[in-house]
Amino acid sequence: MTGTQAIDRAAQLLVLVVENESSSSVGELAEAAGLPKSTVSRAVSALERQGLVQRSSARGSIRPGPVLLGLARRGVGEQDIAELCREALENLADATGETVDLAVAVPGGSEQYIAQVDSRHILGTTNWVGRRLPHHCTAVGKVLVAFGAARLQRGALERLTPDTITDRDTLSAELDTVRACGYATAVGELEPGLVAVAAPVLDADGRAVAAISISGPQFRIPSDRLDGFGKLLTKETETLSARLGYRPAGEGAA
Repeated sequence: MTGTQAIDRAAQLLVLVVENESSSSVGELAEAAGLPKSTVSRAVSALERQGLVQRSSARGSIRPGPVLLGLARRGVGEQDIAELCREALENLADATGETVDLAVAVPGGSEQYIAQVDSRHILGTTNWVGRRLPHHCTAVGKVLVAFGAARLQRGALERLTPDTITDRDTLSAELDTVRACGYATAVGELEPGLVAVAAPVLDADGRAVAAISISGPQFRIPSDRLDGFGKLLTKETETLSARLGYRPAGEGAA
């Protein structure tokens, strides 16, 4: 095997480890890569020596190593986040036909939208890229607050519509629900008739670095579709979070 082949195989295995939502074994990696177990074992050992992967002492399962986890904890820039999430945004837009946005928290108690895939419908939502909105009345904002990326603005919460939540205790209870189910909704809270569902992209520490939302008019996204959209979102965002080193509590325990 040439040096180039060895590098290609090691890189292939590293991608498999990073993209897998759970820990991998040598046998599972060998099967996924179509390589002999002996070859995979040697490559994993080399990656482990460099800190790119690590093995559980109890089961020998393979996970991203301290070098990758350290990189994830340093944070990523908006351009990196947009590139990381691009395919997920397109997948969600194809699956739902609705507008899909990517947003990050910014100073001042608001979020900024940094990427968007437009709805396939003539009647859709506006172009949000570059806009800043308050957290309390958007699905994205609720997610960013619930998962530690942002804080609510001080003072009274502005009522933008009759359905905007302005009571902090009510909003706090809703944020607890968001943390429990993994996604947030906003129905007519920013603008009458506008519905949005959002889920977080988490870093290795479980903190949201961004949020992805699906939005559209209420007549196309009635209440009985919200849970389905939430599940679509969390499926995509959990994969993205795994790439940033996030692992749910207790995963990989012996």
